[in-house]
Amino acid sequence: MLKNLMIKDFIEELGSSSPAPGGGSVSALSAALASALGSMVFNLTVGKKNYEELSEADKNKIQSSLNETKNGSDEFLKLMEEDTESFMQLMSAFKLPKDTEENKNVRKEKIQQGYKAAIEVPLKVADSAFKIYDYILTASELGNINAVSDAGVAALLTQAAIEGAVLNVKINLSSLKDEAYKAEISKQINKLATEGIQRRDHILNIVESKL
Repeated sequence: MLKNLMIKDFIEELGSSSPAPGGGSVSALSAALASALGSMVFNLTVGKKNYEELSEADKNKIQSSLNETKNGSDEFLKLMEEDTESFMQLMSAFKLPKDTEENKNVRKEKIQQGYKAAIEVPLKVADSAFKIYDYILTASELGNINAVSDAGVAALLTQAAIEGAVLNVKINLSSLKDEAYKAEISKQINKLATEGIQRRDHILNIVESKL
């Protein structure tokens, strides 16, 4: 499993001639790192003097965000694995026999199914990564000021995850014949990327004001 590799081994595998893992898995990993950084900020906040001076509502917000970012890291590592798996399944569809008309039709259908499956994972990465912004915003506003730069890095990684996942959706989307499906997915990913930039910049402005 990719998540069990040493960092050096993962990077070597990533840089090899094997097409997977690729950009999709790296996008999921970026989101996992963003979640982990958010979690770190909250862990460095809870129990500190400034934390004790916060309202109960803000304390609950930090605790909730801490739980969500912890769970998020695990979710994105799972998606990192799933992205590679879906790509390999798509490649398997291309290897199906095409010696008869019936086999050709079966192969075409399996390939289309494979593309949709390969779209679902990065689409989930982009959608779930976008939701991380809620917690990173909390980290930038209420977190330990000595770790505010880490909240900024988390925001940068989150947008990288979103836009990287969007690119992986687009490249698979281009091979689909279902125009209605393509239009709907395109609308979703464009919204995630555009609004993500706005949220990233808002958080970075907060971070910069505290540096």
